[in-house]
Amino acid sequence: MKKEMSDVSRLIPCSVVLLSTGNGTKMDVMTATSMFVSEKPPLFVVSVAKGHLTHTLIEETGHGVLNVASTAQVGLAKKLGSAHGEKVDKFKKFAIETEKAKMVKAPIIKGSFVSIECNVITSFPVSTYTAYLFEGVDFKVNKALSPLAWYLNRYYSLKDEAK
Repeated sequence: MKKEMSDVSRLIPCSVVLLSTGNGTKMDVMTATSMFVSEKPPLFVVSVAKGHLTHTLIEETGHGVLNVASTAQVGLAKKLGSAHGEKVDKFKKFAIETEKAKMVKAPIIKGSFVSIECNVITSFPVSTYTAYLFEGVDFKVNKALSPLAWYLNRYYSLKDEAK
């Protein structure tokens, strides 16, 4: 089997995030991944493809919500990965329930394990993407739910601690 460098990113287990954005009149959501950079202050990094509605709205507003997907949202995470907000209203198409965030205009996705409201601290271009450094400004967690992770193109529950 031929080894491809493009396959290496699938070897790193990562979070599954439903990145929501909005400006008060338009909103979008996409499947992404994020990692924390700092605990104090709470800083996270996420990359978004240029030219997507999510990218446009983040550039316009300077904020977004990192909705860490729960295991109940695996189907939604898969669907969002193949839909484009420029062509379809994903909230209507996939019947996504939202609630109003406290600190940003982007919507919170109901049913997520945790929703972290964030402001952009800085960004930089990376090929056809923009990498954003977000600072968490508020959050809502549902500890009754289990977060979702992605590894080797598959989704996994993070319910049980390894011992």
